[in-house]
Amino acid sequence: MTTEQYLYDTEETNRIRELALGVVREPPAPFFSHQSLVLKVARLLGDHVEPRGLGRVAVAPLDVILDRERALIVQPDVLFVSTARLSIIRDQVWGAPDLVAEILSHGNEYRDRVEKLGWYRQYGVRECWLVDLSLELVTLVDFTGPFPVKRVAKGVDSIRSSVLPALEASAFGVFS
Repeated sequence: MTTEQYLYDTEETNRIRELALGVVREPPAPFFSHQSLVLKVARLLGDHVEPRGLGRVAVAPLDVILDRERALIVQPDVLFVSTARLSIIRDQVWGAPDLVAEILSHGNEYRDRVEKLGWYRQYGVRECWLVDLSLELVTLVDFTGPFPVKRVAKGVDSIRSSVLPALEASAFGVFS
């Protein structure tokens, strides 16, 4: 399927659906615990970003077109686009968000940790949070330097974001 077919020839849906290099993927609905964590991460980011005018935060399902020609459209669980880059937001997000968060589940862990993480790096996402409910830890993958840097936060460890350096949060705050 092409990007245009996906965007304009299919019906609007609230289901999570992605176009991975021309192939439509429609995973089953996430569990309640997954969606609860999506809400917590979105609140954490939104409560920091919006009062300061730093940009916009959104949650899936929302199409992020990383590569129109290669038919690569993803739906990160949570995303942040900085004020300087708000022009990439139209009906969908046309380009890489500044920060994405993926809530890991048994059915999506490989896709999020390997496949999507590689795409995020390749297409210019500056930071990706991998939020692991079963281990109660947040792995921040920072793509702002020449090489990816991983930082893990568990318990009272601070979540140290390069994209949002003034954000004050702990892993415990995400999972409590």
